[in-house]
Amino acid sequence: MDLLQFMVSIVLFAVLGFGIGFIINMILRTTWLPVVLVGGVVVGALVYKKIVPGPWDAIILGCGMAGTVLSGWTIQTLRKKGYRMF
Repeated sequence: MDLLQFMVSIVLFAVLGFGIGFIINMILRTTWLPVVLVGGVVVGALVYKKIVPGPWDAIILGCGMAGTVLSGWTIQTLRKKGYRMF
């Protein structure tokens, strides 16, 4: 894997994880459901395809999960500060 492709993938997965998690949090009004969903989808896809991720793949998937966790933390912080739409 090329270094540039790896760096772009890290940023892309983190931003996608944050964005999708934030939207799911706003729609369903749950804080940590997107983290459970992303974990289930990743594990389910790896088991279904019978793939053992390499170190590069694990880092990229971990960054996507970190973005999802960050979205849950952001929503929780906004709720504590009094934003009712969240």
